[in-house]
Amino acid sequence: MPTTEVIFYREEDGTVPLVDWLDELPAKAQDKCLARLARLEELGYELRRPDADFLRAGIYELRVSLRGLQYRMLYFFHGNIAAVVSHGLVKEQKVPPKDIDRAVERKKQFMANPKRHTFTPER
Repeated sequence: MPTTEVIFYREEDGTVPLVDWLDELPAKAQDKCLARLARLEELGYELRRPDADFLRAGIYELRVSLRGLQYRMLYFFHGNIAAVVSHGLVKEQKVPPKDIDRAVERKKQFMANPKRHTFTPER
């Protein structure tokens, strides 16, 4: 199975919400989130619970638990070869609807102009 390219959503102003969020996390949480992103790259559409789950409207979540905290990275697919990671959050119960709505809006913006909204993380 070919790997899935994982790219990060970039805002109009050039900021990358996921990078900013990861930078704020403790080192151990960053490591676990990066490992989960690597699993997404490896498995793409085949990634399932407990690592990932479908939310709604084409939006999925990457799931990381560490010391009682629930870290989530919301993403969507662009064709068969790319997963676009919208942003991350720490949650207590369910993923807040406003975060899913934000990912849906970013998906619309990305689909309208993929080149403008693509940030490819360095390996």
